[in-house]
Amino acid sequence: MTAKNVLGTPLVPCSYDPLTGYYRDGCCNTDWQDTGSHVICARATQAFLDHSVARGNDLVTPRPEHRFAGLRAGDRWCLCALRWREALRAGVAPPVVLESTHSRALDYVSLQDLRAHEYVRNPSSL
Repeated sequence: MTAKNVLGTPLVPCSYDPLTGYYRDGCCNTDWQDTGSHVICARATQAFLDHSVARGNDLVTPRPEHRFAGLRAGDRWCLCALRWREALRAGVAPPVVLESTHSRALDYVSLQDLRAHEYVRNPSSL
């Protein structure tokens, strides 16, 4: 069965560089083993990364043993749904790539909140 995104269409990969996803397959796929629900494809901002470090979730420091190079502002990454919701409440939620955000995200946050933080690529930057 093909995974669906929050828009009800097939899930699109989030990032291959850095390689993201609970399964490090580039997608925000999930199953019962993914207790953190790494289902929200977000584009990291410095404010979000700083907030995460302050909350004890260091997404900046490389962890080669987990195949994790560390994130920089602008990187796309499959975030834990509860961490994104925490950042939303703190006013630092990073932009979301809806096509790459797994439908399970809706178990934790509303589509309205996700849409309000949708990442829209600047056409002039293509």
